[in-house]
Amino acid sequence: MPRYIALLRAINVGGHVVKMDRLRMLFEEAGCRNVETFIASGNVVFDSSSTNTRTLEEKIERHLEKGLGYDVVTFLRTPAELAAVAAYKPFTAEGHALWVAFLKTAPTDEARQRLADFRTENDDFHVHQREVYWLRQTKFSESKFSGVRFEKALGPSTMRNVTTVRKLAAKCEG
Repeated sequence: MPRYIALLRAINVGGHVVKMDRLRMLFEEAGCRNVETFIASGNVVFDSSSTNTRTLEEKIERHLEKGLGYDVVTFLRTPAELAAVAAYKPFTAEGHALWVAFLKTAPTDEARQRLADFRTENDDFHVHQREVYWLRQTKFSESKFSGVRFEKALGPSTMRNVTTVRKLAAKCEG
């Protein structure tokens, strides 16, 4: 049975508090098996008989919206895909913080140009497949860039610090 990692948007941020046992239960109700959560920020590892990730994403999104009462955009990756994201080195140095934004599809050329317009001496971006890597050379509070600006340029996404991505990928190895 295929294994997946769901990276959820709007879990335990912006006043949307979800206990991890409730989140696991919702995934089980949606037909997922061997459900585990990782860090209380919307990372769920599970098995599913589905091999169509787009259909599975939509099924999970509908079920979470029904169960939680708000839209939860879901980004699925396989363990191999997440391992590749974790291992990818878009910059020679990681600066103050390296974040990974997960998207549904690879950005268009137009979206890439909008993102390029956000580059500063403190913020740099690199697109690789369905992920965007954000290198921040200053503290988060000192950056002029934000997730809101990112989504206006590229559409819905969810961001994780690269340390979290690497730990999650290591958890899914094997």
